[in-house]
Amino acid sequence: MTAPSPGLGGSSPLLVGSGIGRDFTLPRQSLFTPGATRHAVVDASLSVGASESVGLIGESGSGKSTLVRILLALAPASAGTVLFDGRPVAPGRAASLRWFRRQTGVVLQDPYASLDPRMTVDAIVGEPLRALDIAGSHRSLITAMLDRVGLSASMLDRYPHEFSGGQRQRIALARALVHSPRLLVGDEPLSALDVTVRAQILELLATLRDEMGLSLLIVSHDIGLVDHLCDRVAVMQAGRIVEQGATSAVLRSPEHAYTRRLIASVPTLP
Repeated sequence: MTAPSPGLGGSSPLLVGSGIGRDFTLPRQSLFTPGATRHAVVDASLSVGASESVGLIGESGSGKSTLVRILLALAPASAGTVLFDGRPVAPGRAASLRWFRRQTGVVLQDPYASLDPRMTVDAIVGEPLRALDIAGSHRSLITAMLDRVGLSASMLDRYPHEFSGGQRQRIALARALVHSPRLLVGDEPLSALDVTVRAQILELLATLRDEMGLSLLIVSHDIGLVDHLCDRVAVMQAGRIVEQGATSAVLRSPEHAYTRRLIASVPTLP
């Protein structure tokens, strides 16, 4: 097992997954044959330091999303441990995980599917405040976060279908950050956007990271995104993390053959 790397500058990691495994039993092929076991994640160790940005890259089906779901206590692990700020994290009752949910925010891939079309912007962005029992004036927190992501308070009573893809992703960012988490996880946060909008959201992510002192964990096929935004990168193949290190070192002098193939598939890398 490869030990998790320390945070940027050798700081203590904020999020640590050690020796994570996740097995699935496949359906039986016959009445007399037990279902086979699929190893979705195998002995994976990954950490994110305070105010550090870490990328997780790999092809579809490599186990990235499964690993992240385990790190976020959204799915159980078959092996290994997850710690956040030194405290164990595992799926459980909502009340027992409220402290952890207050420390984390998540932005998903598709801004069209991730926002409830029946809810106003006010209700969408305020959802974490209500679910996590955050004290204070919710309307003022929502308005301040909308301003931070470049949206106007005049949009509060509008619905998702009234916005472009880029605006919807800004709304999703506001929802993920309105409760001031320490860690933001982005699962393919730019993949559903066109090139111009992708550049705008990428710069917004970088600005929010710096202004709010966020730690980032970015799951992506987009090597350019990870190169621009992340201090470290981990490469996942067939459920295993096969290489990880400083982004510049891994992407420009990769050691593993799979990493070299992954990078070679990208037309250009600055």
